Amino acid sequence: MPLPPPPTRKGDRVVAGAAGPSVRTPTTTADAPPAPMPARSSAVAAEPPSAAPGATAAPARRRGRRPAQAPAAPVAAPMPQAVATPAASAAAAPTPAPRRRTRGGAADGVRRLFVLDTNVLMHDPTCLFRFEEHDIYLPMIVLEELDNNKKGMSEVARNARQASRTLDALAATVRGDIRDGVALTALGHREATGTLFFQTEPFTQALPDGIAHGKADNQILVVVQALKARHPDRDVVLVSKDINMRIKARALGLAAEDYENDKTIDDVELLYTGMLALPADFWSRQGKSVESWQQGGHTFYRIGGPIVEQLLLNQFVYYEAPGEPALYARVVELRGRTAVLRTLKDYTHLKNAVWGVTARNREQNFALNLLMDPDIDFVTLAGTAGTGKTLMALAAGLTQVLDERRYSEIIMTRATVSVGEDIGFLPGTEEEKMGPWMGALDDNLEFLAQGARNSAGEWGRAATNDLIRSRVKIKSMNFMRGRTFLNKYVIIDEAQNLTPKQMKTLITRAGPGTKLVCMGNLAQIDTPYLTEGSSGLTYVVDRFKGWPHGGHVTLARGERSRLADFASEVL
Repeated sequence: MPLPPPPTRKGDRVVAGAAGPSVRTPTTTADAPPAPMPARSSAVAAEPPSAAPGATAAPARRRGRRPAQAPAAPVAAPMPQAVATPAASAAAAPTPAPRRRTRGGAADGVRRLFVLDTNVLMHDPTCLFRFEEHDIYLPMIVLEELDNNKKGMSEVARNARQASRTLDALAATVRGDIRDGVALTALGHREATGTLFFQTEPFTQALPDGIAHGKADNQILVVVQALKARHPDRDVVLVSKDINMRIKARALGLAAEDYENDKTIDDVELLYTGMLALPADFWSRQGKSVESWQQGGHTFYRIGGPIVEQLLLNQFVYYEAPGEPALYARVVELRGRTAVLRTLKDYTHLKNAVWGVTARNREQNFALNLLMDPDIDFVTLAGTAGTGKTLMALAAGLTQVLDERRYSEIIMTRATVSVGEDIGFLPGTEEEKMGPWMGALDDNLEFLAQGARNSAGEWGRAATNDLIRSRVKIKSMNFMRGRTFLNKYVIIDEAQNLTPKQMKTLITRAGPGTKLVCMGNLAQIDTPYLTEGSSGLTYVVDRFKGWPHGGHVTLARGERSRLADFASEVL
């Protein structure tokens, strides 16, 4: 520690005969920062010795261990004590390094203490390793609730069991006193450098009247309030997926946050749409350097310039200007500062109809180009109700299964999350149980069966319906674990109600020659604790963008009816 500068003026003298060492008057915030907190959160700082009469009292609370005291100077010749002025303090204290902002707004050297609610662990079993350098505290009631929810075959029960296994593995690495905490890096997660603390003692913090102490949520609030009182120098934050829990915590003056690590994006407006409008001066800038050629019925354009940095593979680009020919193309190659665009097949024309279905707008044309391309293995379609997602996916599937024989059959599944109250158990086989959930499939198959190709009379329509039904299989997601789909056309409907883990489970079922189509409306999420930013559909759209064998289109214009379009806008 550097010596302080010489005193600039005469200071106060210590009364002769004092038993303790001289005490300096507390300085301003320009002094050197205090020592960091000890690793053990429950450690209680020792009280400083009592000062001599007439001396200024030192702060009662100390952040770190007290450094070794030097022997007191002889009383006969006391040294004058300098009063630290801002200029002197700035000269004495070393210049601090720039403080890097970390997760949650904390700076280096200040570890926040996050108290986790049970629903966070049951929502993401790996959440213990998502808080970077900060510490985690688990109340005992959280472990009790994990134990109560571990039975069953639901997603919540599986997550509770996985969280319990992770906690057991962490606790098994402790060699000393568990009250000192468990290093989160013990299981190989190097990005989590914090410490996990378990509640090892009861807390008797008082809550306002009218709040029952026996409720699990209120017991967690007691723990947060007690930790805040015990560690006033630390940011103690409650992390919960329960909105009412966070409201109660803030009403009590406690910091509370939502678990946001599972969110792919903060604003759904920033979600990748799969298309990009070319600027109005695109041809004037590219006119001299563009290269074009024709191959296989398509026209290719090689472009350069700053716009290439905004493009991704399989992203659609379009140019629409009054009085000029329109351009609709897809990015098929990115190499350095150049990109290759390939014109699309026009599915708006009746000669290119897919099972009697033609595209009615620009986005539907983009979607059919992805659905009918054999080089695209994964397609995601997002859009409001009535944009034609299910109809186009079924029409493309029937064409490639029955006409082109590219796939052997269509497998359709969806998340069984009801809008209202559950009607109870459904009788029958797996396919019969899934029948009530597949109303959209029946409606679209009925529409497709009434097309122009089914004008052979009642017997012809009946035969076509039987053929279609024999090639369309309805499966439940509950029995997908361990399966492998070979040469199948898989449709996952209502994908906005799936978690990222469920999406991973379904997508990894794809075998050789299989194509997956995920569809959903992010504005109609019925699963608790899922938002537009944390939905599995948002997750896969963001992770698969730019993959050479995947594509995404956001459908914006509804084509169901004028009533449905108006309801989507105003309701």
